[in-house]
Amino acid sequence: MIIHGNIKIIDLALLINKEILVITDTQIGYEESLNKQGVLIPRFQFKDLQDRLKKILDKTKPKKIIINGDIKHEFSSISETEWRHTIKLIDFLAEHAELILIKGNHDTILRPIARKRNIKIIDYYVIDNIYLCHGHHIPNNKYFYKNKVVIIGHEHPAVFLKDHGRVEKFKCFLKGKYEGKTLIVQPSFNLLTEGTDILTEKPLSPFLKKNLDDFEVYVVADKVRYFGKVKNL
Repeated sequence: MIIHGNIKIIDLALLINKEILVITDTQIGYEESLNKQGVLIPRFQFKDLQDRLKKILDKTKPKKIIINGDIKHEFSSISETEWRHTIKLIDFLAEHAELILIKGNHDTILRPIARKRNIKIIDYYVIDNIYLCHGHHIPNNKYFYKNKVVIIGHEHPAVFLKDHGRVEKFKCFLKGKYEGKTLIVQPSFNLLTEGTDILTEKPLSPFLKKNLDDFEVYVVADKVRYFGKVKNL
């Protein structure tokens, strides 16, 4: 489904110009972090993530893959699982296309892993009139001011949907305006949690501190479905 111009939603990813695939917030190591807190859950997420990514890659065959921040979960360390699985994910994606890593707020200690595979970590990426950044702060550079479309992660948007007493939470994309720019917010590619409910929870990103009523919602379920504006949900 087209979300804007030459930007298409493919499951939890975006495809730009039919050749650049963008995902965000894989947060490798999240299960291990929960286990350390006493939350006992099976560690199946990485295999499911890899399987889901493979279906997207087989369908799109991109020339470039961008991870728009928070490839790993821990802020101040690299756990054994993070080290092993992040390297494995980087190798897997690099087999399919050129890989670009944009730094997120969780990526404070990512460089030792990136150096292992000689991958540069950048703060933002620009293609045509599109500016990609993680979204945990507002950029202050000429490229951000110059470009008309901004794509961010960080927020992990999701929405509760009700049907005859049944309530389910779904990941979703958001599209709205920020300072005259078109703003697209991607859901997380972490499959363990759905994310932040845009109808009831306080937004995380400074891009979303203003009223979200006029943002459009694209829900990812069995397929991508357009749900209109937030104010009508």
